[in-house]
Amino acid sequence: QVQLVESGGGLVQPGGSLRLSCAASGRSFSTYIMGWYRQAPGKERERVASIDWTKRDIVYADSVKGRFTISRDSAQNMLSLQMNTLKPEGTAIYYCNTVPARNEYWGQGTQVTVSS
Repeated sequence: QVQLVESGGGLVQPGGSLRLSCAASGRSFSTYIMGWYRQAPGKERERVASIDWTKRDIVYADSVKGRFTISRDSAQNMLSLQMNTLKPEGTAIYYCNTVPARNEYWGQGTQVTVSS
């Protein structure tokens, strides 16, 4: 059974940092483009960052550029997202998935709440 399990979310004040992790199991994702997505209340899910298997092709949404850093450890089948200088509009459930996303890979996500 293929699973992507996100962790690391929580409550953080504006300007704070969090590091999200995504653990993959059931198959290797080492040759896949992987991405972090988020869905805020009442909004469509959006992709915030992606990274290819070479780690050279990295793309960020304009809203997080310069503040978020995506990384991967293919040997460990892990994906990470370092989020700095968080803003209230960053409040959302964060998910990892392939790019393009596959429905069968959506996990439960991890809640990030940015609030004072």
